[in-house]
Amino acid sequence: MPLAQLLPLTDVSACQPATTPALSAESAVDLARIFKAVADPTRLRLISMVAAHEQAEVCVCDLTAPLDLGQPTVSHHLKILVEAGILSRDKRGIWAYYKLVPGTLDSLAHQLLSL
Repeated sequence: MPLAQLLPLTDVSACQPATTPALSAESAVDLARIFKAVADPTRLRLISMVAAHEQAEVCVCDLTAPLDLGQPTVSHHLKILVEAGILSRDKRGIWAYYKLVPGTLDSLAHQLLSL
């Protein structure tokens, strides 16, 4: 979908002063890191799969077949999502289990809407 359809256009002739502070440089770096983490189709699918799982927690061993990717590749994508703070990881024996960090996606959506 074109960006113009996602973001409403404003009337440039009716410019108003900013009513909220602009994003700080540090916040922009943090937000860009998170957006970069989710700006990958495989990672978006992983987030969706974890969120849709009945127990809201998924073993990496259950994610490889649906994605038709090897375990090292899936683990790499999951590591990026963990580093971005979107997923949390719990190691149990030889397997790692992943779940969404509560409130992270809501916060990300709020940040995006406030831009």
